[in-house]
Amino acid sequence: MPYKFNANYQDKFEKKRYRVVNWPEYNESLRQRGDITVWLSDDVADAWITQKRTSPGGQGVYSELAIMTCLTLGGIYNQALRQTVGLMRGLLRLMKLDVPVPCFSTLSRRSSGLKLPVKFKFLKDVPIHLVVDSTGLKIFGEGEWLHKKHKVKAKRKSWRKLHLGLDLTTGDIVCSDLTKEDIGDPTALADLLDQIDQPVCKFLADGAYDGAPTSDLLIKRFGKNIQIVIPLPKTAILSPFFETAPSIRDQHILEINDKGRIGWQNRSGYNQRSRVETQMGRWKAVIGSKLKARNFLNQKTEVRIGTYILNKMTELGRPMFKVIA
Repeated sequence: MPYKFNANYQDKFEKKRYRVVNWPEYNESLRQRGDITVWLSDDVADAWITQKRTSPGGQGVYSELAIMTCLTLGGIYNQALRQTVGLMRGLLRLMKLDVPVPCFSTLSRRSSGLKLPVKFKFLKDVPIHLVVDSTGLKIFGEGEWLHKKHKVKAKRKSWRKLHLGLDLTTGDIVCSDLTKEDIGDPTALADLLDQIDQPVCKFLADGAYDGAPTSDLLIKRFGKNIQIVIPLPKTAILSPFFETAPSIRDQHILEINDKGRIGWQNRSGYNQRSRVETQMGRWKAVIGSKLKARNFLNQKTEVRIGTYILNKMTELGRPMFKVIA
């Protein structure tokens, strides 16, 4: 946001320098991300086979934990479903676990609507500082090299929209969703908030969420004391009731007029929104910028698996920074 409004003299702002103060612990957590025992333990064999059903119908073989484990390892090591089956066979053989491995068609079929036992590490009695953002994930279309080098006529590319909600206190992704590209950010916000059981005291988002529908939804869900930090466009104007009953938006406009956008940003803590953008970059670096599944329900499960993977990596350890200049 500062770049857009201060592009002409952006070089005048001094960039802060940071130093990681827990480098040994963080370095070890980076090693543990590649440790297979973190993702696949010996006790998984006890819950690998599903319990027999008493109602009429065929008997299932694999539990949801087994399907989730296979899909998780496939996501971590960026494997297709067939290669994931081979990976699991080799790992279970090395671990000397005598359990069957689901075939790729079973993984594809069971991933549709798979319920994941994912729990976030909420801090007890500490309200969430929630920051949300969205990005695009590619599902169809040739690469840019093919278009530029061979002058191939581009087909219409298709995308899905990934929505993430990050808790600034714990660093966990506390809500995530996948929608089609024509769904706007404010429209998808309600489903994101449905995933949060804890109170939220602060909400940060970019200008796409600006408007009365977002504010009304947040106040209805979390009370009128929630602090909403959303940047306003240059054309924002005060409401007719700003003198007698100023809204949250009116308060932001008055503060921007008084202290300027940089002053409003520093006072409101809007700078923290960059952390969810970092999380988006982390997603595309670890999980990837393209969805593997073709079915929309399977793609939504793929996103939930990616959320679980990133939260597990955060649980292993994250860097602690200190400003040095």
